[in-house]
Amino acid sequence: MRKTLSLALAATAVAAVAVSGASAAATAETVTAMPNSLQWGPCPQKAESQNADAPPLECATLDVPLDYRDPDGRQIEIAVSRLASKDPAKRRGVLLTNPGGPGVSGLDYPALLARAGLPKDVLDSYDVIGFDPRGVGRSTPVTCDLTPQQQARGNFPPYAHTAADVAKEAPYARTIAEQCATSRTAWMLPYTTTANTARDMDRIRAALGEPKTSYFGTSYGSYLGAVYTTLFPGRSDRIVLDSILGPGGYDLASFRLLGRGMEDRFPDFAAYAAAHPEYGLGSTPKQVTAKFFELAKRLDAKPVGGINGTAFRGLTLERLYIEALLPQLAKEWQALDRGKPVPPPPAITENFLASHFYVTCGDSRWPGKVRDYQRNAAIDRQKYPMLGGTTGNIKPCAYWPDNRVEPPVRIDDRGPSNVLMVQNERDPGTPLVGAMKLRRALGDRATMVTADQGGHGVYPFGRNTCANHTVTAFLTDGQRPAEDLTCAAEPNK
Repeated sequence: MRKTLSLALAATAVAAVAVSGASAAATAETVTAMPNSLQWGPCPQKAESQNADAPPLECATLDVPLDYRDPDGRQIEIAVSRLASKDPAKRRGVLLTNPGGPGVSGLDYPALLARAGLPKDVLDSYDVIGFDPRGVGRSTPVTCDLTPQQQARGNFPPYAHTAADVAKEAPYARTIAEQCATSRTAWMLPYTTTANTARDMDRIRAALGEPKTSYFGTSYGSYLGAVYTTLFPGRSDRIVLDSILGPGGYDLASFRLLGRGMEDRFPDFAAYAAAHPEYGLGSTPKQVTAKFFELAKRLDAKPVGGINGTAFRGLTLERLYIEALLPQLAKEWQALDRGKPVPPPPAITENFLASHFYVTCGDSRWPGKVRDYQRNAAIDRQKYPMLGGTTGNIKPCAYWPDNRVEPPVRIDDRGPSNVLMVQNERDPGTPLVGAMKLRRALGDRATMVTADQGGHGVYPFGRNTCANHTVTAFLTDGQRPAEDLTCAAEPNK
């Protein structure tokens, strides 16, 4: 997920045309999309896009098939945005974007990228295109009819200290799955998948009148881009995948890897806190690490201002996503250590949670037995004690309806060599070990840039000049390193 997450709040059987990843790619490109044209106009009122200092976006809607096996059947609506190039002489095409998720709106993302420092050469080279993926925001939104209390629970289960904790969570996970399956948008369940979102992207490309599209996607958006370029290799121009999920997307393996990600990233915070004795969290990284476990245990026994041990772990993980938030995290630890409450994280919307469940549970099969999760939690607690009790615990996907209409897309190395992957070494949300799996799956199609830094998200938000320049050169000039590249750490700026 690209959007920072809080553990306390927040994350096929019947194919009429059952196809493997390889044949799916061939099938996708032999179907000619006939979308309606895009009629650009003002965007809906949203905080980011309407901000006084934000570049102006245009918006439109596009009808796409609910089920691509029946292209003339029921249609749903996709909301699309455009930040147009202001230099016709330099414009070379369109750059579709996705900020992550699943469940995150992308309609404002072009404006956010521009405000975050997307280089002028990139903005001149492309019309930057955003969109809300199917089921999200303004694109025929889905629901699970979640109550406010269920929204507050978010998309991460509690930390399971024992097998009994997993069994205790199972009825709640089943309840959420049943609510999604009986909600007023349950008719979208089998079709709200990454593969269909990739097909929607190709409809957007065709509606824009472009023979090919370039792409920039972060976190879950990296998997969406990998699926798109697998299904549509001949329509893919320059593909940038940032902060990368493994080749299975946001599946059980990637969810469990969050435990590894926190262990990879936490030493950066421990070093920061140890170097700042004013926080009183320890004078060495080892002492700061011990303070983490002490606080988690204490808050499990006696929460402070609604923050229990699970919420504390989630708060810590969330702040580790962004380097600039490490001082804030140290202050929050300091307050909790003194028994003082901290401001609650922003509320998670019902649509975010519902669409997150629709995609993560619909993309792949998760184990259906409580004992599987009890075993996973026991393993992950030992391997990754900071977060493993959560990432091993049971989720609604365990009880998801078995009405998938196609298998997951299998990412492979067939297609043009036009993919640039960019990854932080110590990413808490999409650990390097998962990114390396996708790198191997893409083979000669990809080159990977690894930056010696922590946090989630490299371009254009990161501080590593080497990595940023490499991505900009690829998007603007098509220059890509001849082989995988490691960018050395740079001082904090």
